[in-house]
Amino acid sequence: MPLDLHFGADDLLRIRFAISPLCETHEALRTLRRADRHGYHLPWLRRMRERVAGLDLSPVWLFVPSPRPGYTPDFLGRPPDVPLADFAAELARLRATDPALARAEMAKSLACTPGAAQSARGRAALADPERAVQELADATERAWHALLAPDWPRLRALLEAEIAYRSRQLADGGLHRLFADLHPRLSWSDGTLSVRTRTDFVQMQDLDGRGVLLLPSVFVWPDVVSGFDPPWQPTVIYPARGIGGLWQGPAAGPALARLLGANRAAVLAALDAPATTSALAHRLGLAASSVSAHLSVLREAGLLTSRRHGHQVLYERTPLGIALAAGG
Repeated sequence: MPLDLHFGADDLLRIRFAISPLCETHEALRTLRRADRHGYHLPWLRRMRERVAGLDLSPVWLFVPSPRPGYTPDFLGRPPDVPLADFAAELARLRATDPALARAEMAKSLACTPGAAQSARGRAALADPERAVQELADATERAWHALLAPDWPRLRALLEAEIAYRSRQLADGGLHRLFADLHPRLSWSDGTLSVRTRTDFVQMQDLDGRGVLLLPSVFVWPDVVSGFDPPWQPTVIYPARGIGGLWQGPAAGPALARLLGANRAAVLAALDAPATTSALAHRLGLAASSVSAHLSVLREAGLLTSRRHGHQVLYERTPLGIALAAGG
């Protein structure tokens, strides 16, 4: 059923994008428990098996009502207040959560799972929310370092490329253009953004001048997540483009090398995440001028696209490029 976000004039001026390693950590944890999220992430899941086996994530699992729809406390993945958040700073904000707010949100979450509030861990969390917040922060920190931190440069580059692409859409065609293909479960009409969620009831929320935060995510796929009641800024977490080739290995196979030439095939294979010319040149040990020439040919052939992000140009594979690299 839909969540309808009603925009006023001031809200249209307060639409922003951001990247949150804290939110992405919790979406990654959900992916571990949700079989319908595995798809593109199977290579990552296989790599994580041993790491997950050695982690104590029990404080978090209590508040992640998967696979059934439910509510996870908003303070666990609180919307960031800067465009590119730092995990350490976000974790510090999590640790500083007001215990009364934390207790209210934890109680709401536990109510989604029969018996959870009456369990020993549930009763302990509600009796001492300040301690529960610290235990949740400790578990989140363990999950970040084990599951996301090693791959974060790759994930961040993909998310930055997504924001650059969507910002261009917004500049070219306004909100109609932006929301036209942001996600199939999002629709825009007459000043209202409708989000079709996994819940079974209709929700309505007036933004009241708070605007909305658009948060691209690697691990939220195939869902779109929204909500965040006050005091949090209304937020929509949606799947970023390009995740289909995210976990592809960088090595070019012999068939691909015969088709494109060794160096050009290596450039295509190395674009497992959006990258600049200089980053590719450093990674492959090639001259920047040579990499630039290969990128131009691959782009003209429809295997790559390029997007400006600040002073940089990021290259990423098209669906055809992803299929060719995977087949190679």
